[in-house]
Amino acid sequence: MTLSMLNGEPRVITVGAELLGEALDHQAVPRRAVDWRPPLPGASTALAAVLADPRRARANEVAVGRLTSARPRLVGVRPASEALGLEKGTFFHAGPPIDWERASGPMRGALIGAMLFEGLATTPEEAEARLASGDGITLDPCHHHRTVGPMAGVVSPSMWMLEVADAEHGGTAYCSLNEGLGKVLRYGAYGPEVVDRLRWMGEVLGPVLAAALERTGPVDLRNLIAQALQMGDELHNRNRAATSLLLREIAPAVVEAAPDRAAEVLRFVNGNDHFFLNAGMAAAKVSADAARNVPGSSLVVAMARNGTEFGIQVSGLGDRWFTGPAGVPDGLYLGGYGPDDANPDIGDSTITETTGLGGFAMAASPAIVRFVGGDVSDAVAATTSMYEITLAEHPAYQIPGLGFRGTPVGIDVTLVARTGLLPVVNTGIAGRVAGTGQVGAGLVSPPAEAFTAALEALAAG
Repeated sequence: MTLSMLNGEPRVITVGAELLGEALDHQAVPRRAVDWRPPLPGASTALAAVLADPRRARANEVAVGRLTSARPRLVGVRPASEALGLEKGTFFHAGPPIDWERASGPMRGALIGAMLFEGLATTPEEAEARLASGDGITLDPCHHHRTVGPMAGVVSPSMWMLEVADAEHGGTAYCSLNEGLGKVLRYGAYGPEVVDRLRWMGEVLGPVLAAALERTGPVDLRNLIAQALQMGDELHNRNRAATSLLLREIAPAVVEAAPDRAAEVLRFVNGNDHFFLNAGMAAAKVSADAARNVPGSSLVVAMARNGTEFGIQVSGLGDRWFTGPAGVPDGLYLGGYGPDDANPDIGDSTITETTGLGGFAMAASPAIVRFVGGDVSDAVAATTSMYEITLAEHPAYQIPGLGFRGTPVGIDVTLVARTGLLPVVNTGIAGRVAGTGQVGAGLVSPPAEAFTAALEALAAG
């Protein structure tokens, strides 16, 4: 055997350092390249235990099947006090649990603005003092209440919520109405223009949309998202097509339901390319929730950030959070802002990536690179790499540029650990100082320790 190896043509497999492979290419030596990466540090023992779990394969099949078969429909718009039983003094927020002491600038700014909006304080200083003391104030994650919120994600009782129901599995999820871009509450701004806009949304926008939906009946969001992907959206940072499709769906009913206010409502929606984002987030939330609580499943059912920590939840581990420090996105900045002005990653909008959209669907949205940075090849590479850490391809959400291949969906903790690949997230960037608003947009990766901690919990049973 040794002699035959020495006398025959070498068969070369290259792993890792591409420099060695390139040297062989220059010498015209045939080789087979293997794209291998080491597992996440410290994950080997837990990974072996989880892979040996006889429940895992079937549990993941069930969980991802529920996620991809969900049929989210927009069924109503209601005040949070009614839809969620939210009482004055209680605020929901994005990401894992956090208190005022650890809250970032944009989270604090959004809470101050919500206090002013609810009439619980008359000045920012009074609001901040009361929040710091905790007097009559309760903070709780949106995810604990079938809800998601973009950026700071603050929800207060008087805000109106989009209500999305899953026609397949029966779940319901909520998200607030989108305020637009610039100085808005979700980015931590709380000036008079922010509070005045929220009041108009509560007095006009919410009631008119509610009346319109009573006329149209449920709006099929799964179908709308599938169309928008084929029109150049990725449904996280680009929602222009989806917003246009939704506007076309409801515009006649808006005019019929409120002829005196229709023009201002339609003008507001038309001027806000991200209006659909919140409906898409609620659709993603109700889809991911359908996959929860499958014993033995290593499927990620939530990724969320509160501006301080990035957390994940896993189907087989109930409502437990596994966290690590939130990173600062790398991207493009507005005006004179730069990296020093950026807050660490924040928001529940990573529920889109959790369900195969956003960063996982960038190959469907070449124009997104003008917003988050990079070039078209980077967008395609981001999507194709995510097939390595997901359990399925979405049957409805398809990418024309990849031959109508379904988006990668169903992040598996074990695949993340085995490959060392972390989910790709594209996101807006909030200013780190309360009251600043949006300063840019870019790409960010979750902390690896969130996934290794979840893997260890799965291994422990």
